Amino acid sequence: MLKIKKINSASLNKFYDRIRRHHQKYLKNHDVKLPKLKNNKGFYMKDALILIYLSQGYPLTKKATKQELTQFIRKYYPNTNDVQQARHLGAQKGWWILAGGRDNIVLSLKRGEYQLYTLEKPYPGFTEGRRQVKSFDWNDIKKNYSYRCATCGSKEGEPHFHWPQTITKLQQAHKNPEQTLNKRNIIPQCQKCNRADRNRWIYDDKGRAIKLANANVLKSCSESVQKKAYRILYEKYNGKAPNQLEQK
Repeated sequence: MLKIKKINSASLNKFYDRIRRHHQKYLKNHDVKLPKLKNNKGFYMKDALILIYLSQGYPLTKKATKQELTQFIRKYYPNTNDVQQARHLGAQKGWWILAGGRDNIVLSLKRGEYQLYTLEKPYPGFTEGRRQVKSFDWNDIKKNYSYRCATCGSKEGEPHFHWPQTITKLQQAHKNPEQTLNKRNIIPQCQKCNRADRNRWIYDDKGRAIKLANANVLKSCSESVQKKAYRILYEKYNGKAPNQLEQK
């Protein structure tokens, strides 16, 4: 088994500064977000640690397994259960990190392997910045999505994909229902998708559900899924009762 070592503070700062300079020059204008190196309490951020680890030796980077990345993060956060940052930093946040098993044609990687490809271009297909219009013009937003529902793809004014007897009508839908409806928090959804999932999910700019917005969704899940969710939260909060958790 590969022995993972902790990176000293000086090297972390050096690697992060290189990432920051490349981000400023190549990625900032594409709306790729640079994670902070440390949080307000002075602890290193997991996203930054993963970027630093994958960027070692740049531009001649090496592949790393999910287990390897998890071991590295545990050097800073010993109770880390499973590292997901590499996958999220890629398609969702715009860093060109390749993931094995996704049919990529750039590098040959196995499932569970990741590799930073470049710091000079955003992840292909990352369109967060391109789809944020300068003004809250509903027609412009629909145009950016080719007048289609971001979730199911049904086209406005034409028969719905799944209910062909119904004409598709696009509605202003929240990406995150916990936030106000503004140009950065709106996607077009057909009446079917918007009504069915309203206030239940958080969507990305491609209309894919990526997080729960309403915990009550778990009540409609199977008992096996509820038990899995319970086990995850039980381990995360060390078995504390709800009234023992800190209020944020």
